[in-house]
Amino acid sequence: MPTERGAAATRKPSVWRSFTEPAAWTLCLLGFSSGLPFLLVSVTLSLWLKENGIALKSVTMIASAGMTYALKFLWAPLLDHWRLPLFTRLGLRRGWLLFAQLGVLCGLLLMASFTPHQLQPFVLATLLVAFMGATQDIAIDAYRIEIAPPSAQGALVATYALGYRLGLLVAGAVALILADHIPWSWIYVAMAAAMVVPIITTFLMDEPAIARSAPPGWLMTMREGVIDPFTDFFRRYGWTIAGLTLLFILLFKLPEQSIGTIFNPFMRDMGFSKTEIGAVTKIYGVWIGIAGAFVGGAAVARWGAWRTLGCAIVLGACSNLLYVLLLGHPGDLAMLTLAISGQNFAEGLLGPPTVAFLSLLVNRQHTATQYALLSSMVNLPGKVLGFFAGGLVAVIGYGGYFAVTVLSMIPSMLLFAILWPRFSRERPEANAVPAD
Repeated sequence: MPTERGAAATRKPSVWRSFTEPAAWTLCLLGFSSGLPFLLVSVTLSLWLKENGIALKSVTMIASAGMTYALKFLWAPLLDHWRLPLFTRLGLRRGWLLFAQLGVLCGLLLMASFTPHQLQPFVLATLLVAFMGATQDIAIDAYRIEIAPPSAQGALVATYALGYRLGLLVAGAVALILADHIPWSWIYVAMAAAMVVPIITTFLMDEPAIARSAPPGWLMTMREGVIDPFTDFFRRYGWTIAGLTLLFILLFKLPEQSIGTIFNPFMRDMGFSKTEIGAVTKIYGVWIGIAGAFVGGAAVARWGAWRTLGCAIVLGACSNLLYVLLLGHPGDLAMLTLAISGQNFAEGLLGPPTVAFLSLLVNRQHTATQYALLSSMVNLPGKVLGFFAGGLVAVIGYGGYFAVTVLSMIPSMLLFAILWPRFSRERPEANAVPAD
């Protein structure tokens, strides 16, 4: 990385300047582009499938196409080492980003052109959106790290998170409210049209000013791009700590993520209309989540990532008990608002310490690949559980399922206690992604 990056990293720009830099609002638009497809292949999709008479077990399986996001580390090295021939003029980062955005747009249009009863082509189109959405996330993470020094990363993450939440708002609340009035296929056409703004942003923004060497040979690419990022983590932490840390990463978000694919079917079974679901869970709930994220960010700054992460895990798991309470009050908007308030605030609270902790673990020599690997590991177990969620509900009921999600925090908290001596000493400022 150029030496002027290192000099820039020592400067401390004002908070106001960090948030008003053009790069910050570029990340806001890219965050919108990232958040939009995520719900369209998971939670929102599950409601479309259920309304078409697809069995709940099949609903949760098809809506688990979002599991692709948990596997993105498998092709992340390509984004570091291979330029797309048709997008060479845009540069490495913008080329991959535009490719992924166009893929999401085309995939959404394909989903709109089929119906869930045309199962095979519909599933393939869904997988295309999920794969391209995950590829887009890899490209955005790499772009964010490369365009600014560590002192500016906080603002970039914050504006990205704002855009991401707005993308979730459109793909969640707006889509659900529109579904009471227009066919689902037209909603997915509208979602595809919303991708045009981020695509224009990609054309207009600058490629990171990074001097890149010529692409290495195939064997060197395999070693530096694929093998080294995996082995480096164990070299730095040792096999015992590294193994326990990776197991903790796999488990700690299970309580939150296991709700996803079952959520909208549960809401409908509780007697809530699509408009009520959209208004309370996706509009009101988004802003509660943003409030939780601000509290989580402040807690990280005050107490560090590790302590905040432990508290957020417990609060997040316990918030699922509110859905057990909702079971006794079907159709009650006040009780729904209470449940969504607790769950979304806890989910927002968990976000900043999660990003801070994963950033702390990354080696700057393998930033894109290692961050993709660690963030994928965070999401994988929840996606797997979501795949079987419909079958579990059929056996133990909604109440039993929610109780299982709460109890699923126990293994991660045992690991948290074991790892406490290693990570509790980390300083909050160490959580920033350092410059190369």
